[in-house]
Amino acid sequence: MAKKIRVLIAKPGLDGHETGAKLISRALRDAGMEVIYTGPRQTPEMIVQAAVQEDVDIIGLSILSGAHKEFASRVIDLMKEKGIEDTPLVMGGIIPREDIPALKEMGVKAVFGPGSSTGDIIKFFEETLA
Repeated sequence: MAKKIRVLIAKPGLDGHETGAKLISRALRDAGMEVIYTGPRQTPEMIVQAAVQEDVDIIGLSILSGAHKEFASRVIDLMKEKGIEDTPLVMGGIIPREDIPALKEMGVKAVFGPGSSTGDIIKFFEETLA
């Protein structure tokens, strides 16, 4: 049996809107992945620590607050400090299209906005980790 993909889904910052994060967590779980959902109001330090402790294969940040570039930058810096910079980081939420190139340049592997299909997200995770 193939190893299950371990995914960390986190909500950084003070944004408490969890619907999207819970929806994607459920879809990933239904697709056979092991999902660790940290809940809302997580600091970048808490997110990276959880990723290290849980030995995850991929990290997903759900952000609606507008602070996506700041959170991505801090999480990526902490991932490098902890030696997990090879773990793919993806983001979802309300992220303006014009900010996506900067996020990818920082090291974010993919950005999934409103209307992204759960099937496309699942396929991306599976192909990225194949």
